[in-house]
Amino acid sequence: MSSIKQRLTRVRQRIEQAERQAERTPASTILLAVSKTRTADEIRAAFAAGQTAFGENYLQDALEKIDALADLKLEWHFIGRIQSNKTKPIAENFDWVHSIASLKHARRLGEQRPPERPPLKICIQVNTSGEASKGGHEPEQLPELLKAYQALPGIEVVGLMTIPALTDDAAAQRRPFRLLRNLRDTLRSDALPLETLSMGMSGDLEAAILEGATIVRIGTAIFGPRQYNSTN
Repeated sequence: MSSIKQRLTRVRQRIEQAERQAERTPASTILLAVSKTRTADEIRAAFAAGQTAFGENYLQDALEKIDALADLKLEWHFIGRIQSNKTKPIAENFDWVHSIASLKHARRLGEQRPPERPPLKICIQVNTSGEASKGGHEPEQLPELLKAYQALPGIEVVGLMTIPALTDDAAAQRRPFRLLRNLRDTLRSDALPLETLSMGMSGDLEAAILEGATIVRIGTAIFGPRQYNSTN
């Protein structure tokens, strides 16, 4: 059993245990493997272990891997900060974007989405910790902004996403996730169900699942410590 396969097994066990603790339906949480800085061979190893959804932060690195792994049926999620001059390749090559914090970017992504592909699924990023360094809309901005996002062609608003401040305190971990879930519950409607809550990483996935996460974004716990490339 490869180390990646072993780590994936352990992460899946953590997810299953958290779902049981939360009395949630088994397999109601999607595991997104964060493969930024990882090689195509590492992604192949994860795929061989049953993982099909991968998240990338660095566009050029991601495009190279998408090309190298075109023989595999993978789902690609862009989870990094978006630059206006790079929206076209994101729109053309990804299935999801989790880091939407700008109507301008969402509009460009929708306009540049190839017509033969289904609408690009997007999660609107919310700043739940009040940190200036964190991207995302402020919670109070969402009610009005959602109407504008929903009106854009070429995209499908499927939910909300957050990256809270890091903490080892279990209660503190849960607070921003609870805020996002409550915000979603307040804003959702039949026309906009906002079924996705993208929240939780290697160190706090249990807290996120207890508060309703439908996607957890896990990198280190699957692939080990990251190896950064100075060119990204």
